[in-house]
Parts: sequence; C-alpha cells; structure tokens
Amino acid sequence: QVQLVESGGGSVQAGGSLRLSCVASEYIYSSYYMGWFRQAPGKEREGVATIYPRRGITYYADSVKGRFTISRENAEHTVYLHLNRLEPEDTAMYYCAAANFVTTKQALLPFEYNYWGQGTQVTVSS
Repeated sequence: QVQLVESGGGSVQAGGSLRLSCVASEYIYSSYYMGWFRQAPGKEREGVATIYPRRGITYYADSVKGRFTISRENAEHTVYLHLNRLEPEDTAMYYCAAANFVTTKQALLPFEYNYWGQGTQVTVSS
C-alpha cells in the first residue's frame, strides 16, 4: 500500500520559515521520484521541487529557487521541503507526490505523478 503522509504546515509571517515532511512507504521512498507541489485557491497545482531516487538530483520551480530546499532522510524514509524567506504568494496547500517514472528532466509536472499525499496548508501573512 502506497502511503505518503505530509506534516509541518502552519501559519507564519512573511520572511519566516517552515519545514514540511513527507513520510513514504519504504518501497516508494527508495525507488520513486519524489516531488512537492502546491495549489492556491483558484489556481492550478504547480510543481515546487523534485528529487531523484538514489542520485538525489534536485530541481526547483523558478519562483522558489534560492528559498526552498528539498532533501531526503534515508533512515526515516522522509522527504523534506525547507521553506525559507516565505512570501504571501507562497500561501497554498502543499502536497507530496511520488512517480515511478517521469517524462521530463525536471519532473515538475503534476500529471507525471502516480501517488499523492493529503496535503498540508501553508499560510504566509504580510
């Protein structure tokens, strides 16, 4: 059974930081591409960051480069998204997702992903 469980969302002021966690089942964590996505009210879901299995190559959306970092903790089967210098425009529901194969190098397109977590809300006030 595929499980992706996110946590770590919350409300912060602009300039603040949060760390989101996504605990995955062991098979998924070791073999799948893992990504973080977000969706704000009235907007389409967009890719934020991805990390490759094994080699750990990462890609980021232009809007978060230099502010967000995706990382993995092998012992805990956990993928993290570190959110720094948050802006009100970062307010959204954030989702963790897993893909067994991807069609683009950056792997930031939602349709490439097979499995999704339930989401965790991030709210940034000005």
